[in-house]
Amino acid sequence: MKIVIIGAGEVGYYLGALLSSNHHDVTILDRDKDALGRVQEKLDVLAIEGNATSGKDLVKAGVPDADIVVAATSIDEVNMIAAMMSKRLGVKQVIARVRSNELTSPDSPIKPSDLGIDVVIHPEYSVALDIVQLLKRAAASDVISIANNKMQLVGIKLDKTCPILGKTMIEYTKEFEHVKFRVVAIHRGGMTVIPKGETKLQKNDQIFVLAKTADVRTIVRSTGHNEKSLSRVMIAGGTTIGEMIAEMLMNDTRDWRIKLIEPDLDKATYLASKLHNVLVLNGNPADPDLLAAEGIDDMDAFISVTNDEESNIISCLMAKHLEVRKTVALVSKPSYIPLSQTIGLDAAVNVKQSVSNEIHRYVRQGRVVSVTALHGIEAEVLELVATAKSKVINKPLSQLKFPRNVVVGGIICGDQADIAVGSTIIRENDRVIIFALPDAIDELTSCFY
Repeated sequence: MKIVIIGAGEVGYYLGALLSSNHHDVTILDRDKDALGRVQEKLDVLAIEGNATSGKDLVKAGVPDADIVVAATSIDEVNMIAAMMSKRLGVKQVIARVRSNELTSPDSPIKPSDLGIDVVIHPEYSVALDIVQLLKRAAASDVISIANNKMQLVGIKLDKTCPILGKTMIEYTKEFEHVKFRVVAIHRGGMTVIPKGETKLQKNDQIFVLAKTADVRTIVRSTGHNEKSLSRVMIAGGTTIGEMIAEMLMNDTRDWRIKLIEPDLDKATYLASKLHNVLVLNGNPADPDLLAAEGIDDMDAFISVTNDEESNIISCLMAKHLEVRKTVALVSKPSYIPLSQTIGLDAAVNVKQSVSNEIHRYVRQGRVVSVTALHGIEAEVLELVATAKSKVINKPLSQLKFPRNVVVGGIICGDQADIAVGSTIIRENDRVIIFALPDAIDELTSCFY
C-alpha cells in the first residue's frame, strides 16, 4: 500500500517506522530539514522536503497516487488544509490528527467529511481513554476490550508473591480449568515470548491473558493480585488529558472521588468551574508536601499527566512508595514504556504511540477488521474474518499450521464469543482474535485471504 505521511515529527516518525516495517511504500513530507534528515538516516522511507499546504509539494510527494494520506503535523489547521487538498487530488482515504473538539462535536456546523477527512484522530482523547480503562482494572497494566467488551485482553505483572510462579502453561491452565483463558504472550526481560505448554512463569513476567470479561477477575486473582475496585483518584496536571480523564470518570456509572492538582491558578479556577464533582487544587503536583497534605497515601490511584515527563515519573514513584495501589505516568518516549514497570510504576502511556497505533489500525482495515497494539511490546491483537476461501476453516485448531509468533486467542460467532482451544473449529464468517508479532502478520493474513 502506498502511504503518504504529512509531518516528520515524533508521531510521523513513529508511524513511518511502524508502516515501513510492515512493507508499505511510505513517503514522509515535511519542510523541516533536520526532521527529514533523521527520517532519511533511520527509516526505510522516501523523505520529501516541502510544504504541507502546497498543492505542488503534495503532488511531488506522490499524494495523487497514494492509497492513504495521513496528516500528522502538530498543527490542526495545517492538517485540515492538507487533508482537504489531498482529497481533491484523488486520495481514497484521508486520516487527520486534530486536537480540537469542535470538529467532532455533534452540533458542529462543519463535519470532518466537509474537509475531506475520513478519520479524525484525537491524540489526547485516545490516551485519556487508555488511562480510564486501566483504572477500571486495578491490577492490570494493559486493558483491551474486544468484541464489544465480551472479552478482554489484560496485562498482569507477576511479583515475587505470585502463587503461579514456576508453573508451566499446562499446569496453570489445568489448575484453573473451570475458567477458559489463553496466555497469549509474556513480556520478559525486554523480550516478547510466545508461550508454549512447557513455558514456565517467572518473577517479574508481564503476562497477557485473553478471557471472557466476566472471568477476568478470577484470572487476576489467580496471580495473587487484589482486584478490589478503585474509587479514590488523584490526577496530577490539569492538562487536556487530565481534564478529559476527570470528565470520563465523572460520567462513569461508578462513584469516583477525584482530586485534580493544577499549578496554574487561572487554569485551576477554570477547571473548578467546569468539573463540578472534582476537587480542584492549585499547586505544584510534584511537591511532596502538597501531595502529603492532600492525602496521597489515602488514594487508590495516582495519575500524573503533566507536560513534565520527569515530574510524572518521580511523583508516581513517590505515590507507589506510599503504597498507592495504581500509578500511571504519561511519558514522552515510547521506549520508556517497557521500562516503567522495571522501575516500579504500574503503567505508562505515551501520546505518540497511542496516536500511531490508532492510525495503524485504520491502515490495516479492509483485510483486518481491527488491530490494536500493546503498550510496551512489539505485538498486535488482530481481529480477522474467515471467508469461504480461508485456509483455516472447518478444521480443529490443533490440526492447523499457523505461522510462528502467532496465537489464536478467541472466536466470535454472531453474538457468541469464546476462548479458543485445540478442539475449536473456525467456520466461515467467524471473527478470529489473534495475537501476533509484526513479522508474522503478512503470512498470517494470507491464511485468511
